[in-house]
Amino acid sequence: MSLFNIGEKAYVMLENGRVFEGYSFGAKGTSFGEIVFTTSMTAYEETLTDPSYFGQIVTQTFPLIGNYGVNDSDYESKGSAVSGYIVREWCNAPSNFRCEGNIDDFLKRHGIIGIHSIDTRCLTRIIREHGVMNGVITTENVYEKKDEFLKKIKEFSIVKAVASVTCKEIEEYKAENPLYNVVLFDFGYKYNIRRELVKRGCNVTVVPANTTPEKIKELAPDGIMLSNGPGNPAENVEIIENLKELIKLKIPTFGICLGHQLMALANGAKTEKLKYGHRGANQPVVDVRLDKTFVTSQNHGYAVISDSVPAEVGEVSHRNANDGTCEGVRYKQFPCFTVQFHPEACGGPLDTAYLFDEFIDMIKADKEAE
Repeated sequence: MSLFNIGEKAYVMLENGRVFEGYSFGAKGTSFGEIVFTTSMTAYEETLTDPSYFGQIVTQTFPLIGNYGVNDSDYESKGSAVSGYIVREWCNAPSNFRCEGNIDDFLKRHGIIGIHSIDTRCLTRIIREHGVMNGVITTENVYEKKDEFLKKIKEFSIVKAVASVTCKEIEEYKAENPLYNVVLFDFGYKYNIRRELVKRGCNVTVVPANTTPEKIKELAPDGIMLSNGPGNPAENVEIIENLKELIKLKIPTFGICLGHQLMALANGAKTEKLKYGHRGANQPVVDVRLDKTFVTSQNHGYAVISDSVPAEVGEVSHRNANDGTCEGVRYKQFPCFTVQFHPEACGGPLDTAYLFDEFIDMIKADKEAE
């Protein structure tokens, strides 16, 4: 059996006018977004259900996608926030004992437009050389609407990203033998963050992104988790102001990805947009304190500017071994550390799961000091 069906024509057009022709799978229609790439060889389910990809058209650099099917229990959120999906080949005959369906049906179910049989290596090289750019993925004839599409591409921007993916009300998850209560801010969190906390004996209360410091006081948590999420961190002015007040409570806090960036902004640091970001499961990160390099899973287009972290407030704890960008901060005036990468990654490397244990130890030390 063929690895993929040819199907109807589909197109990807970049903001510079470059067109890639391929074939459709998943949903039909037209979608605009920021075109990015991920180098992960596996975990396409986690990629498709990661809310951090909100507003983005995702390109998989690994050439064959879908060979082990899909499984609802591997989702990282309730649905999918991606704006489109680009692959070289998709497999219509998945084989895995956990398989519950195929990727084509998944995309159709979630209304995601997919395209296959294009040169994903060429597309990736364009993004690496010129930087992330807007584009359109469509099953319409792109040549007949080229001027209209180019206008919309240039007008497109990702807005209200966190507000679009956060939960609308408080959700509670209980541990079997609870030791601590942790509030998890949902900026677009991946379910495995919650799973890692519950596994370590934490009752987890998931709260909407704009939850006030007053409400957090009422919940009286032993610890606070700041989750990953999409978009430009600096746009979240209300959340940053809330974090400035939360800091005063001196509750043990752990931030991941967007949570890392927001905490840095709340402490006077600055962020910047990277040329093409870090997305994949093979990013080397140096833990400065341990003097060890770990392989990490990452998905971000912005980074904290290392030199902007006030010395009296915190210090850079982790650095990207490839480009030297900030991958973590430890704070000096209150119990908090944050990282840019994903220690909860699943699938992906499990090298940095120890950070969840450090968070639990921080909570334990804080409780014993009371």
